[in-house]
Amino acid sequence: MSAKVGRLRRVVRMIRRPYPQPSEIEPLQLALGRHESRFVKSAHFDRIRDAEFRVFSQYGEDGIIQYLISKVPIQHDVFVEFGVADYRESNTRFLLCNDNWRGVIMDGGTEHVDFIHSSTIGWRYTIDARTVFVTQDNINEMIAAAGISGDIGLLSVDIDGNDYWVLDRIEVVTPRILVCEYNSTFGPDAAVTVPYDTAFDRTKAHSSNLYWGASLAAFCQAADKKGMAFVGSDSAGNNAFFVRRDLLGDLKPLTSPEGWVDARFRESRDPQGNLTYIDGRAARIAEIATLPLVDVSTEATTTVAHCLK
Repeated sequence: MSAKVGRLRRVVRMIRRPYPQPSEIEPLQLALGRHESRFVKSAHFDRIRDAEFRVFSQYGEDGIIQYLISKVPIQHDVFVEFGVADYRESNTRFLLCNDNWRGVIMDGGTEHVDFIHSSTIGWRYTIDARTVFVTQDNINEMIAAAGISGDIGLLSVDIDGNDYWVLDRIEVVTPRILVCEYNSTFGPDAAVTVPYDTAFDRTKAHSSNLYWGASLAAFCQAADKKGMAFVGSDSAGNNAFFVRRDLLGDLKPLTSPEGWVDARFRESRDPQGNLTYIDGRAARIAEIATLPLVDVSTEATTTVAHCLK
């Protein structure tokens, strides 16, 4: 059989399959992502969300991160990401596979470990996948245990709960770029977070899945204490991006109201776990209005309803 005939048969087999295999799709995803990356790295955007594209991220975070690493000098191409689920969708996978960064990923489950070990990612790249239930008391120890400390390129925080409290405690690394998932329902002005609870579980805290995490303003305060400036959100209104102030270059620092985006995704659930598609911030707040929040500026306890004021 000639090589040409062999290639043709492989193509025909792939076309006949009801769904292409992930191993067949990923090279195409990476090729398209590299094309997009070259474009955003050579461009200038007044809003970082205009650089969005998606390869492995949930929304357009891949494009924003590629844009930021073209603007921010990176001395150590190392990342730390916690809250990655199975890692098929994450903020650092494109950095790993496209830019050959190295890093550690953490999650309370084992799906990410299984995925890394069952795919070519585990041997093609330098990545450490760890099963860790992250708390404010163990986060520094867990990062250090992976052999990472000091100046790193990027830190991504997404644990759907104690995010603010954990970020506030991180001292072992100094990221040049920080990505935090914020709860858009809490609005642009109030600097609030859910109270710290080591065992916080988003679904158990409230069946709607709307009660979790911290507001953008709270993350801006935490980042400011670490010498970082807020430079914008993605268009989905779920991720905020920060850059070390001494490395901003021509990136414009923003206030929380200037860069906050009202999320339009509708992920609310009923007690049985079915999507309810609650639409609009006021309606989302009404669903969880009486639940407690902590104002990180005053340390006073308030409620979600306070966020509408």
